[in-house]
Amino acid sequence: MSHFKKEWFFFWEKSIIWKIMIINGMVVGIVIWLVGVSVKDFACLLVGQYQFIGEEKQNFFNSTMHFYLLRASLIAVIVAALIYYLLMRRILIPLQNLLKSTRLMTKGEYPDPIQVTSKDETGQLSRHFNQMISTLRQTEESRKQMLSDISHELRTPLSNLNGYLEALSSGVIQGEPELYRSLHDESIHLTRLVDQLHQLAIWETKRLNKPQWHLIDLDKIVQSSFQGFELELNNKNIQCEINLEPGKVLGDAFGLRQVMTNLLKNAIQYDRGGLIRMTGETVKNEYRTTITNKGQQIPSEKANHIFDRFYRIDPSRHRDTGGSGLGLAIAKEIVQQHGGEIGLVSNGHEHSFWFTIPSSHASQD
Repeated sequence: MSHFKKEWFFFWEKSIIWKIMIINGMVVGIVIWLVGVSVKDFACLLVGQYQFIGEEKQNFFNSTMHFYLLRASLIAVIVAALIYYLLMRRILIPLQNLLKSTRLMTKGEYPDPIQVTSKDETGQLSRHFNQMISTLRQTEESRKQMLSDISHELRTPLSNLNGYLEALSSGVIQGEPELYRSLHDESIHLTRLVDQLHQLAIWETKRLNKPQWHLIDLDKIVQSSFQGFELELNNKNIQCEINLEPGKVLGDAFGLRQVMTNLLKNAIQYDRGGLIRMTGETVKNEYRTTITNKGQQIPSEKANHIFDRFYRIDPSRHRDTGGSGLGLAIAKEIVQQHGGEIGLVSNGHEHSFWFTIPSSHASQD
């Protein structure tokens, strides 16, 4: 194949706008030519049949009609092609921008947002593409932040364990019950962190698999979850007021129990008032559970991130003032997969963590 043919095939395969223009130009040209030839032949037939003019003038008339047919057809094709090019250019330029952005994404780069200039299907495609790029960029940033947070959470306990174990094995220090308890606490912290990461991964997998829910009594789940903390509440002299209405929902009993466990752990750990109130009621086809207590004041800008993964109000991430920062994130993941919502309402030092799950009849609808 010659160099000219290779260039032509490359041009034909790569330039969609010229491909469409050539195809439509051929169609328009054929239609114009057929219509024009039909009109010309009909006019010539009429003139010749009725002998309005002589033979010499008949030939001149035919040649003149043929000339005007060619000129009109050529002008019509050029004008149609020009108008078609201007119209198609408005449609294909966003597609070409999408193609360039897609190529950048295949190289691992995030392109700039595509300018949306219309509200038609092409504009909607560009708008959805920009939203996809934004979501992917946020996901990538969250992934990097999560890896950084995990490494931060693991570095301190692992360093402590390695340091003490090395000192014990070399005889630099002698083992004492208090030291062993400290090492055991570090081990428990690591185990809890890994377990929470595992739970989060399990529920993210369930989001893709669409599990089958079962009809359960959410009020009984809430009540049994509280009973598991009675000993801890008594040890910390925290009273609890419970007011639960019956409520049936479609869901996973283990998951909803995990939500209650995480919320109660959070309330007990940060409680400063010695009283926790729990309520459950059906509101607008949803069962709403609320846990209210008094604790340290939460700034509004931080309250918006309280359910983010690895987020803690204390920027120092000290273990005495916060857990791993995954408990509330796991609760949010589970609630959202049940089609519900979760949130926090703060009024000074009083905080109300709430979540809603659609009632059984609402879920079936």
